[in-house]
Amino acid sequence: MRLFITAVLLCTSALAARAADDCAKTAEVKQPELTKELLRRFKIDQAARQAVVDWTKQNGNPGDFGGEKLRGEKKTEFKKLADAVTKADEENVAWFKQVVAKHGWPSSSLVGKEGAFDAWLLVQHADADPKFQRQCLDLMTKLPDGEVQKDNLALLTDRVLLAEGKKQIYGTQLDITDGKVVPQDLEDPDNVDKRRAEVGLEPLAKYIDELAKAYGVTPTK
Repeated sequence: MRLFITAVLLCTSALAARAADDCAKTAEVKQPELTKELLRRFKIDQAARQAVVDWTKQNGNPGDFGGEKLRGEKKTEFKKLADAVTKADEENVAWFKQVVAKHGWPSSSLVGKEGAFDAWLLVQHADADPKFQRQCLDLMTKLPDGEVQKDNLALLTDRVLLAEGKKQIYGTQLDITDGKVVPQDLEDPDNVDKRRAEVGLEPLAKYIDELAKAYGVTPTK
């Protein structure tokens, strides 16, 4: 039975790295108000997903994102949390499409490094609109070095490829199957760590182990 790491991506390291005074970080970017709004929506995204993960740790694997293994009160509880994630994604994508139409991709020079990260997270979670994800990926790919983080580009690349029925390249997209964290379809798995290193990602085994701990499940070997 599969869970939904690809739908419930938590960025705990990014959250931990945030300074207390977020407003001060917008002082030198070209679009400070956009940076602030991206951060606000990032926090909503992560709070909704953290609630799902916390519930899962306490109550076990609910099945898929619809929680079809659940019954009664537990099903109602989980559905409320899952609906909050869906609502956040829908609202963020609708707003973010307008941003992209006006500004193109929100690059580091436009909204700062953290603003660009927040923008990436919103489109990473736009799974209901894979064409928009592809549009954003193409925009990001065309930007000069330094405007987009390489690891973010790798994560979105894998997301888009899988949505298009292809194999992922970097092994960033995982599922929980029968209580274990496993990568989705992967191209040339023998060389995946080499490709991951080129974009600043840790070895796949370490990545799987970290996510398994975050979700309270067993990593694959």
